[in-house]
Amino acid sequence: MSDTRLARMMHVLVHMQLLGGSETSEVIASMLNTNPVVVRRTMGLLRDAGLVSSAGGRSGGWKLARAAETITMLDVHRALDGQVVAVGLSRDHAQCPVEQSVNHLIGHAMEQAEARFFEELARVTVAALAQRHTRASAQPG
Repeated sequence: MSDTRLARMMHVLVHMQLLGGSETSEVIASMLNTNPVVVRRTMGLLRDAGLVSSAGGRSGGWKLARAAETITMLDVHRALDGQVVAVGLSRDHAQCPVEQSVNHLIGHAMEQAEARFFEELARVTVAALAQRHTRASAQPG
């Protein structure tokens, strides 16, 4: 099963940047076609990481806690404690040299893929994605 939280939370954060204010859990839930409780739980992870803040009351909601230029996709991924690759290693015959070889090669490939993935996520900020959307929207269609 795919973990879509990174894509969904980046979607939310970019909208928050573009709209320049705060959004309630209900509005975000509507945007993501989910339940506000799920939104509060997931946004709570981002709050714990210092990426967003929340305020209650009439004009409350979720807002970016840092400048959008300083929030990377890697920050969001780490806050969500997401996995990169869901390939597991075999543990059926731990003493078997063939299993050990296969596990070693798979483990190495996973480490390489994860390192490259993290490099890419570290390069992309919420502000850059918002700017990209703004440029794309401005081009004649």
